[in-house]
Amino acid sequence: MPARTLKDKVVVIGGASKNLGGLVARELARDGAKIVVHYNSDSSRDKAEQTVADVKKAGGDAFAHQGDLTKVAEVEKLFDAAVRAFGKVDHMVNTAGMVIKKPMTETSEEEFDKMFAVNSKAAYFMMREAAKRLERDGSIVTVVTSLLAAYTGLYSVYAGSKAPVEHFTRALSKELFGRNISVNNIAPGPMDTPFFYPAETDDSVAYHKSSSMNGDLTKIEDIVPYVKFLLTDGWWLNGQTLFINGGYTTR
Repeated sequence: MPARTLKDKVVVIGGASKNLGGLVARELARDGAKIVVHYNSDSSRDKAEQTVADVKKAGGDAFAHQGDLTKVAEVEKLFDAAVRAFGKVDHMVNTAGMVIKKPMTETSEEEFDKMFAVNSKAAYFMMREAAKRLERDGSIVTVVTSLLAAYTGLYSVYAGSKAPVEHFTRALSKELFGRNISVNNIAPGPMDTPFFYPAETDDSVAYHKSSSMNGDLTKIEDIVPYVKFLLTDGWWLNGQTLFINGGYTTR
């Protein structure tokens, strides 16, 4: 089996302007990947353009594309843009997500609908569109959450809206038999990013830290090697959810 590399491979990354998605883009660029840097809103435009500049500086190629991934037409436009610019798509990594933390009794219908739109619907149609567009020997990776293996309250609509992605992954990985495309999830522990802190208190942050093997939160730098692995040497792993969390939860 020839070595699998990222040289000249086209990777569409959902939520790539900052945090985990931004670091994934920069690290894949070191191996010569071509990156489609998706971002959601005007407020992220500058960071997306900075990610593009960083990718090119690292030896890859990139462009930024804005879109609301909860709208199927905009997911399709994202992949259209990738094909127009680079001629193909080899891999898809979706890091986009949203979190709220509150009791189920206080969760509104609007909050429920928004969380499922971002964490479930957008993931589904990113996977669907990737399945239509990917070249043979590609990979699809979606970021979920280690709370899928936790027994806890307050995250019902967050973890609940991520949970369907596990079944989407199993189903799609089976449907793509014959094309040698792997489909997997990465479930990080609570990550030390601005995404995490607004939903937490000092006490809950301390609790999350105490639940890992080294008393700290997951770093985005801890997750990127596993994304890269799934796009290259980890191609034989398929239909799985990897809990990358320092022992925060197990299953």
